[in-house]
Amino acid sequence: MAYVTVINEHAHLQQIVSGHHHLTADEPVAAGGSDAGLAPRELLLASLGACTAVACRRHAAQHNWNIGRITVGVRWSGADSGAAHIERRLSFARALDATQKAQLLQAAERSPISTLLAGSIPIQSAIVD
Repeated sequence: MAYVTVINEHAHLQQIVSGHHHLTADEPVAAGGSDAGLAPRELLLASLGACTAVACRRHAAQHNWNIGRITVGVRWSGADSGAAHIERRLSFARALDATQKAQLLQAAERSPISTLLAGSIPIQSAIVD
């Protein structure tokens, strides 16, 4: 079970606590914050990226694939129409064949945070070499 406490005592500055872990969240200066930490949208993207990397690592381990370092770049974008979507780009330190790439993309799309967000915002995923 996950449990997080968010404490706000001033403007947009948030202290986030989960067990013995502490984070700071804030809004950028342009949005009225002091830019002392990640913005809430950035925290959401970080969650998606971290969950994606773990899902890919687990899938690779189940198949005994040595994929090396995993890098997940995640961007929140809005189209000209104003419809938001998330772009997710995965890269791996080791060369992968087409089957491995397809399976790792499927693992990314089935990750818990991806599944949670899928009903709300489109996530466009790709592997980049």
